[in-house]
Amino acid sequence: MVDEERDFTEHFDELRKRILIAMYFFVAALFIGFFLSKPLINQMQNAPWTENIQMHAFQVTDPLKIYLVVIIIIAFIIILPVILYQLWAFIAPGLYEKERKVTLLYIPIAMVLMLIGMAFSYFIVVPYIIQFTFELSLEMGIETTIGINEYFGFLFRTVLPFGVIFQLPVVVLFLTQLGIITPMFLKQNRKYAYFIMFVLAAFIAPPDFMTHLLLTVPMIILYEISIYVSKVGYRRYLKAEQQLLEDELK
Repeated sequence: MVDEERDFTEHFDELRKRILIAMYFFVAALFIGFFLSKPLINQMQNAPWTENIQMHAFQVTDPLKIYLVVIIIIAFIIILPVILYQLWAFIAPGLYEKERKVTLLYIPIAMVLMLIGMAFSYFIVVPYIIQFTFELSLEMGIETTIGINEYFGFLFRTVLPFGVIFQLPVVVLFLTQLGIITPMFLKQNRKYAYFIMFVLAAFIAPPDFMTHLLLTVPMIILYEISIYVSKVGYRRYLKAEQQLLEDELK
């Protein structure tokens, strides 16, 4: 009982240490975000698809809210590798030596996939949705007035989820190598996953068939890639378990 309490205390102290390190880096990244936020806001506000859009602030604090949110988002993206490394460092003692080396490679891959997902959403999905909704407004004889808070809120709700969604292969591989999920589980629940993706696309995009395809198809492709990646990870997991069994029998 005493040993269990000691182990719990040690794990808790280690977790607290990792969280504090991430927080220190986050505070430092906020200063970087302070200098990058204005150029980034200006770029998003003057993107090619906003050429004929006049934006308005309906509340005095709208510009300030956008400014602060962009700073926080920039800081989070900057320290994402640090967060992932601290997470890896926390669970690494429970992994085999080969697993430690392999899972450490997930960090740069996850960062690249997140940036690809955000770029895909910003340069392809966002322009299409805006074009579709404005053409629909013209057909209905509606003059669209855009609040700057609503515009940036739309960007955040569209771009950031794709950065998370594109992490799916890495997350699946990681969970598979830990023995939490299997490729068989992913195959058996494929239809439920597709349904969730379709619903998620409905929340992000307007009710247009082409927009749904534009959003859903990449998610389905990622899911299928994740199944293949899970097969690779599952073979490694079984091999590691077999090696452990052989070592115990010696």
